[in-house]
Formats: sequence, structure tokens, C-alpha cells
Amino acid sequence: MFNIGLIINPVAGMGGSVALKGSDNVIDEAIALGAKAKSNDRARIALSALIPYQSDVHIITAPLNMGQSLCESLGFSHECITVDEITQSLHSTSEQHTLDAAKQMKERGVDCIVFVGGDGTARNIYSAVGDNFPVLGIPAGVKIHSGVYAITPSAAGKVLELMVTNQLVSVMGRDVMDIDESLFRDGIVKAKRYGEMLVPAELTYMQAVKMGGKESDELVLTDIAADVIRAVEDKLVIMGSGSTTQFIMEEMGLDNTLLGVDVVLNEELIASDVNEQQLLSLINKHKNEHLNENRDEQGQVTLVVTLIGGQGHVFGRGNQQLSPDVIRAIGLDNIIIVATKTKLEALAQRPLLVDTGDVNLDNELSGFVKVTTGYNDYVMVQMKNPD
Repeated sequence: MFNIGLIINPVAGMGGSVALKGSDNVIDEAIALGAKAKSNDRARIALSALIPYQSDVHIITAPLNMGQSLCESLGFSHECITVDEITQSLHSTSEQHTLDAAKQMKERGVDCIVFVGGDGTARNIYSAVGDNFPVLGIPAGVKIHSGVYAITPSAAGKVLELMVTNQLVSVMGRDVMDIDESLFRDGIVKAKRYGEMLVPAELTYMQAVKMGGKESDELVLTDIAADVIRAVEDKLVIMGSGSTTQFIMEEMGLDNTLLGVDVVLNEELIASDVNEQQLLSLINKHKNEHLNENRDEQGQVTLVVTLIGGQGHVFGRGNQQLSPDVIRAIGLDNIIIVATKTKLEALAQRPLLVDTGDVNLDNELSGFVKVTTGYNDYVMVQMKNPD
């Protein structure tokens, strides 16, 4: 089941047709000039692409014209989060409702948040979910300077169809931008970058494979290693077993236990071929040391794992040292999965597999996960319990 978070800004773009150059703080004026709300219509175009797959889709959305009404009219399985004081009136929705909805959807563990709006909506979503959670924007605003939106609602629908049908969808960080509308109305364009969000990228890789493209494994592994080394700087790193992680260790100039688990700190090997209890001891020691230094312990421990070629297992086969207790101690947000795209393609659209022995943890790990496939190059792949 693919779980989508859906947030529609019902007033996005209303100022455009009446030449107000935006919608921020001018909804009354826009309505007086005859503007009509079109966000739900644009969302309908995108979501209609998923109608053939309704049995595989569940939507968590906001009340009424922020998503619920559209889900009901299209017949999607859905549920509403709790957001106060929303009515069908356009005046009842606010950016705070968008923030609250996005935060709740992230906490609920949706696979992707789909939002409809413009640059202001993108800023709200970024504030709520940060830069490491998959999102997809459906354009409906007057100004679209941010790179987090599909080219058109139809294009967004095609990307969603690829994700729902478990195609190999690349993801990348794209800028969240916005301009000062008050200055824009005076003919002054003053844009500002607020950050970036993780969004589906162009699927050029899939096309290249069909045309006979082929990865150079050594070059790709070098790129993967460079991305991981950049990401784990100053962190306690637990390196899982496998040839891909072995290559990363070699790039750091460190010995490696091919079929075991090693521990690295500041690019120095501090423990080799460790067991579950040794891992727990090292993790707790590291966290306590940094806590004593008044440092934020979140994110200070990172686990790097790969999948078994041909099978797709990430946990539960050959790395039982990475027990449920160890994984929880590390934190689900601190896991880096690495693989070449060739290795992922060999799975023939089958999901990655997780079998830790803890059903609740398996469920928490399931869903679409980010896999590092190169330097600043990632794809979203489904992971699930084989049962």
C-alpha cells in the first residue's frame, strides 16, 4: 500500500487571473475581482492518474477543501487528520493549517507528501518536514520559483503513477524559493532561497538503460563512497556487511570485515567484526559522551547498509548483529542504504526486504526509502517485510 499525504492550498493562484501577481494577503480583493479557486481542479488532474491503482493507494489528507472533498469525489481510500476551524470557506484556511497538516503526515509515516500551491506553500511544507522527507508539488500558484514542483499537474500524476507502481524513481534535493510579493507588485523581483526539499528527479536513468546505457561499477561506487563519507563526517558510523560497504571502507583507507559489522569514528576504525552487545555499548557510550558535552545527540550515530544482490534483503540476512535494539538505538532516520542502480534494476521492481524479527519495527521500516546511488544521487525504493 502506497500512503500519500495530500495537502491542498485552496486559495493558491487566485490572485493570478485578476493580475494581483500573487495571492498572499489579497484573497478578499481577488474574490471581489472575480477570481475563482482552481487548486482542487489541478489536484484532480494529478490524482486522476492513480484511479486505476486505487486499491494500492491510501491518502491521509486535511479536511474539506484542503483535500478531503477531492478524495471523496475521486473515490480514494482516505482519512482526515485533525486540523481546527476549517470550513468550506476559503477564508478559513491558513498557512498554519498547512504546517500542522504536514507535521502530522510526517509523523504518520506517509511515503510522500503531495502538496498543491505555490512558493508560499512550498515554504510552509519545508518548515514542517525539512530537507530529508520526500515531497511532490503540484503547481497551482501565481509564482513558481521553487524547484520542488512538477512541470504540470499531469506530469505530477505521471510521477505518482511511477512511484505507486514501484518504478525506480530518482530523488534529489531541489531549492525552495520565494519572492517578496509586495515588492513584486511594484515590479521588483527579490527572490530568496529558504532551503531544499527531497523531490522526484527526472527519470533520465531509466531511459538511458533502455537505450543501452551501462554503469561503470567502479566509478559509481567511488561516487557512492564520496557521498557517504561527506554525510557521516564527525559521526559514529556503523558499517554493515557487503561488497558496497567494503568499497566505502577502502575509500577511507580502512580494513573491513566483509561478512561482519565494523565501527568507524572520524574515519578511523575503532572496532571490527562486532556483535549486538558491543554495538549497543559503543552507541550508548558515544551518545552519552556527546550529551555530556551539551551537544545534540540526534544524528550522531549513522548506520550504513546495503542489500543482498538478487534477493533485496537489507535487514535480517547475514547482519543479525543489527538487531531491533541496535536499529532503534541508532534511530530509523539515521540509516543510509547504499546500492548501485544496476543492483536495484536487477531486482526487477521487487521491493527491498526487511526481516528483523520484530514485526513492529519491520512495519516502521517499511515504505519508500531513500537509497544512495551516487554522489548527490538518490532513488526512492519500496521496502517491506516479505510476509
